[in-house]
Amino acid sequence: MPTELEELVEFLHHGNTQIRQVAADHLVGYSQSHSTLFKRNQLEPIKDLKLLVKDYAPIAKNALTILINTSGHDQEVLKALAEDDAFLEVLLSRITNPKEPNANEIAMLLANLAKHDSMQRIIELKRAAVPKPLSNSPYAIDQLLDCFVKGADGALNKHADFDYLSYFFADLAKFPQGRIYLTTPQPHDSLIIPLTKLQVFTSHASHIRRLGVSSCIKNSAFHIPAHPTLLSNLSPDPNLPLPPHTGANLLPYLLLPLMGPEEYSDEDTEGMLDECQLLEPDKERERDVEIMKTHLETLLLLSTTREGREVLRRVKVYPIIRECHLQVEDEGVREACDRLVQVLMRKEEGEEDGDEGQDGGASKGAGRLVELKQDGEEDEDEEERIVDIV
Repeated sequence: MPTELEELVEFLHHGNTQIRQVAADHLVGYSQSHSTLFKRNQLEPIKDLKLLVKDYAPIAKNALTILINTSGHDQEVLKALAEDDAFLEVLLSRITNPKEPNANEIAMLLANLAKHDSMQRIIELKRAAVPKPLSNSPYAIDQLLDCFVKGADGALNKHADFDYLSYFFADLAKFPQGRIYLTTPQPHDSLIIPLTKLQVFTSHASHIRRLGVSSCIKNSAFHIPAHPTLLSNLSPDPNLPLPPHTGANLLPYLLLPLMGPEEYSDEDTEGMLDECQLLEPDKERERDVEIMKTHLETLLLLSTTREGREVLRRVKVYPIIRECHLQVEDEGVREACDRLVQVLMRKEEGEEDGDEGQDGGASKGAGRLVELKQDGEEDEDEEERIVDIV
């Protein structure tokens, strides 16, 4: 005989609205610990919940919450949701509606779905209906980007802030196709680089936005061919012959969260990015050490090539990392600072021992955070290994 919970699941497709609402409301609490309950009869309850997303707002909210919880830890449920084209269109049509009361829950569910390989198709997915005036692009990915950018702090939809879409883009950036989209100027969007629309939120008030965007930037930086684009829009440099409109100018958005109100010497500031000079005396450093470590790891990724290292040295990244190391009492942050300095201070191939190189002033009175290894290249390689976030 079916248990009471199994009988309750059957009411998700009941014809009476009040009964469906009571069933969905009571089942929310079991969705994190009883995922098998929703997989009965070949995932029939999941199919019912997909339909309930289009039901009255309270029922839809509960249905979305159950789907968020179950897809977050059950791969079978995740696959059933992520590979369903019709269901994906339902989510897109609702989240792009400025009056949708459950837009935040849909953003959370999309963030879960982005963990599945099949969601890479959203990058090239064209929708039949363009949700004007939100977006002029027929591409679903551009529409979600517009939701995230224009919808911050309830500016687009009074019911939502779309913060969790930052996690969606972070997970999408784990895929090569996602990285290419985020770091490539888009011909249909005035050659704007999608990542430039996200990076401005590294100093946003929302912790969720800052965390998701920092991870998105880091994952995008694994696409090494895009590094010249990410590092461009700096001071003129013949080594970066790129038109101004193709540059992302990413560095200020990585460095400013690592900086506090410290004052730097004239020697340190000479060549430093304009955005990083003359900061307000009440300038606050990023409070979340995990976000700080993510930015430091992104800088390490950008130092993968010699050209990238020379840019970081030229714009005086070292003094900023030195102060971060001094001011932040977190072992993980300090270790990340050490790894970055090891790379920036290393002699480049072809440099003589007497050459100062382009160390951005690090060797002139500033001192090193740690001594470089003179031998044991395998140890250095081990120190610099970085993997994608999960």
